[in-house]
Amino acid sequence: MPKVFAIKFTKGDQLSFDEAFKHIPIDDLNKKERSVVVKVGIFSLSKKQYSTANTVNALVNSFSEAPEIFLVESNNYSGPAEKRLRIYTKVYTDRVVPFSLSNDENTREVKVADEKVALSSVIFKPNVFISTHIARRVVNVGKFEKLFNMGTILKNLLGLIPDKKKLRFHDKLPAALLDMYEAIGGIDLAVLDGTYTHLMVKKQKRKLKTNFVLVGRDAVSVDAVGSFIVGLDPMKNPVIEEAMARGLGEGDLNKIDIFGSPIEGIRQNIIQSFNDLIATS
Repeated sequence: MPKVFAIKFTKGDQLSFDEAFKHIPIDDLNKKERSVVVKVGIFSLSKKQYSTANTVNALVNSFSEAPEIFLVESNNYSGPAEKRLRIYTKVYTDRVVPFSLSNDENTREVKVADEKVALSSVIFKPNVFISTHIARRVVNVGKFEKLFNMGTILKNLLGLIPDKKKLRFHDKLPAALLDMYEAIGGIDLAVLDGTYTHLMVKKQKRKLKTNFVLVGRDAVSVDAVGSFIVGLDPMKNPVIEEAMARGLGEGDLNKIDIFGSPIEGIRQNIIQSFNDLIATS
């Protein structure tokens, strides 16, 4: 069974992945011969819906052997990757650096939903590829509601497209995401950052302090558990359904080993807050 480890922490705690990686080994990933690429999900600085610097710092510190660690993003309509990546300034060192997927001239052409796209060579093996994003749920927000609720770990792969016109893939999102997943050799490690859970009903938003992190080697499973925690049914998620059909991971919660800190209390808190937001909208 794929494993998903839940870390619960309190305000002021120094977040660490040490306990998780005792149960979910990363010895094959944390090597001197392998650079690490962390795909952070920063759509917009103004929305503030991205992994915290605390989480990203704890994550990169876990890869003590990696010769270099790239925090990567691509350009989009909200601005260039370099500008958005500045939010992690305190994380950067001589070894941990920002990297724009839109400026890399060394690319590989892959097929993405019947289109040929040149992707940055840095995201391919033998480099280790990590996806980290947030917990969120929306309702009654217009035509993009379904897209917002398609998870975050796998959906984060849309940011691998180097140009700004990513919207063209929205109508074929599961195929586009999973074509890229297969082309790059998969996600080696998935980290769902639930320091905050972002809820939105119509135009009302709530940023709920939830202080949990999910981590696992099966990205589909991490996305599934993340969907469950915010009150969604992962088996009705088109991206998870397509991933399972392709044999890329497990989305059935009955077949996932969820351990570490208990998640039911976190889930109840999120669902109650979401229902309260609906009631006042």
